Amino acid sequence: MTATQAPPIADQMRGVYLPGGRRTVVADDVPVPTPGYGQVLLRVGASTICGSDVRAIYREHLGSGPEGYNDVIAGHEPAGQVVPVGPGTKGLDVGDRVALYHISGCGQCSECVKGYFISCTSTQRSAYGWQRDGGHADYLLAEENTCVRLPDYLSYVDGACVACGFSTAYESLVRLELSGQDNLLITGLGPVGLAAGLLAKKLGAKPVYGTDPAGERAQLALELGAVDDILSPDELAGAKAGSFTAAVDCSGSAPGRRTALTALDRWGRMAFVGEGGEINFDVSHEVIHRQITLIGSWVTSVGRMRQLLDRLVAWELHPEVVVSDRFDLDHAATAYELVDAGKSGKAALIPS
Repeated sequence: MTATQAPPIADQMRGVYLPGGRRTVVADDVPVPTPGYGQVLLRVGASTICGSDVRAIYREHLGSGPEGYNDVIAGHEPAGQVVPVGPGTKGLDVGDRVALYHISGCGQCSECVKGYFISCTSTQRSAYGWQRDGGHADYLLAEENTCVRLPDYLSYVDGACVACGFSTAYESLVRLELSGQDNLLITGLGPVGLAAGLLAKKLGAKPVYGTDPAGERAQLALELGAVDDILSPDELAGAKAGSFTAAVDCSGSAPGRRTALTALDRWGRMAFVGEGGEINFDVSHEVIHRQITLIGSWVTSVGRMRQLLDRLVAWELHPEVVVSDRFDLDHAATAYELVDAGKSGKAALIPS
């Protein structure tokens, strides 16, 4: 099939919903949408499951704010092929392959102008899979300005991994100004932690260490080469305390964050990436007097996502290496159960 030849479009499609009632997944048949002005219809090639989907929708089903779920088709990490384009589209054509930046912003506020649709301050802000239909479906209606071209070298699963997880990890490392002068600790070795390790090595950090209470994830990180070694909490509180120039917390847990903070040397830098939870610390003793820099890093910008896709080609790195399990849409419930257990790599839904 050439770049401009796409299979015919059906009238109905399969879509996966997370209707609440804690850990509930439903697949249903719904009409295929038609693109409006500035929109394109994507035939979904892959849609991966994010830990935020599990934490804030599958488990908690939050009802308001940026993480409010509005009973839409789930999934904010899709990649696919453009089929029809709507009126007013400017750069995409039928057959183009894209990864989706998963937030649609107003386009006018200061954050949108910088490309950080994630931080859009308008009531028009909507996230795919949260406030508007997402990628756990055969087709997805997308705003053209949220579509980022997918290089031929990268697969749809690669693109789905970049749509959130890898881009989130990359943003935090760039903001830490990570380089070959750094050694790095990653607390939490789920999919974002794995991405952080793989990208940190490409940026020159050495060595890269990781820690995770799930032995399966720690082992996967070693097998993928995302970390050079796994350290225990005792090692990080003992001989390795105060020995790292940089740390990234991908655990979202108080113990993980404290472990990362304690591991930093003076003038160390730490990025908070994992969502949820709290941490308490002595600000003077643990941060001010040690000259520590703490960064909160939330997803990325459209421009930096585009930059990452280009660098992945140059680095010959396929993000899909972190995908341990693949399912069709009718087995989405099994996929969410697996991710909820917190012991696997990334899970991807692949429409048939």
